[in-house]
Amino acid sequence: MKTDAAKGLRIALLLGGLACMGPAGAHHSTAAEFDQSKPVSFTGTVQKVMWMNPHIYTHIEVKQQGAPPVVYHVEGGPPNSLFRQGWRKDSLKVGDTVTVSGWRAKNPDSPNVGQATIVAADGKKVFSGDGPAKVTGD
Repeated sequence: MKTDAAKGLRIALLLGGLACMGPAGAHHSTAAEFDQSKPVSFTGTVQKVMWMNPHIYTHIEVKQQGAPPVVYHVEGGPPNSLFRQGWRKDSLKVGDTVTVSGWRAKNPDSPNVGQATIVAADGKKVFSGDGPAKVTGD
């Protein structure tokens, strides 16, 4: 009997430990995914804004002359953090023309861009990085 109880306790502790590892292992550093030596800047049209944890993503379509359009996935900070910095779900709307400056992903085949500043056509700056930035302008 003692053996069954001890075995059950060990299994419960193991499962609890595994459950805690998921969120801790899921987070990554900016330097691990994005290359500061590969800055990128482009102007395009907002296709989608995805407010989800752990980061928001803004999909920007960039038309290229003589080539198919490219859709960049601009990674932002956590929704709660960006909300405290002035972001709202309507800060960027589908169809808005924006200019993005950020860092390319280390993976050359990835369309991801991180630590970016997004500037709307009216000059409003929307920062999507994790740094001390906020929505500015009117």
